[in-house]
Amino acid sequence: MTTQLNPVLRYGASASLIALIVLCLLWEMRIAPLRPGGSLLALKALPLLLPLRGVLRGNLYTLQWASMLVLLYFVEGVVRAWSDPSPLSAAMGGVEVVLSLVFYCCAIFYLRPAKRAARARKVSP
Repeated sequence: MTTQLNPVLRYGASASLIALIVLCLLWEMRIAPLRPGGSLLALKALPLLLPLRGVLRGNLYTLQWASMLVLLYFVEGVVRAWSDPSPLSAAMGGVEVVLSLVFYCCAIFYLRPAKRAARARKVSP
């Protein structure tokens, strides 16, 4: 039994991860930094670089753990969109929420056929 993985979902996960990295850097360095001239909060983009190679290649294991990692960015986006006093920073939080959700959904739906095939192999003798 071969597993049909949807390349559009892989490209969606890759594009949203790259966009999330760019957003984190621009947000904290140029668009709405906590301090004028940028802040060390831009370093929050570093953990997103760890799964980038595996996500671009469609590595299933990397997509699994990266989908859990991106939930941290979802939570940060929700908190900052809800509570940040700067409207521009709050808007960036909303964009972070959208990008993290796009990545999460693309990764989960890309992994779904592989997980089903693994379960079927485990059940059948």
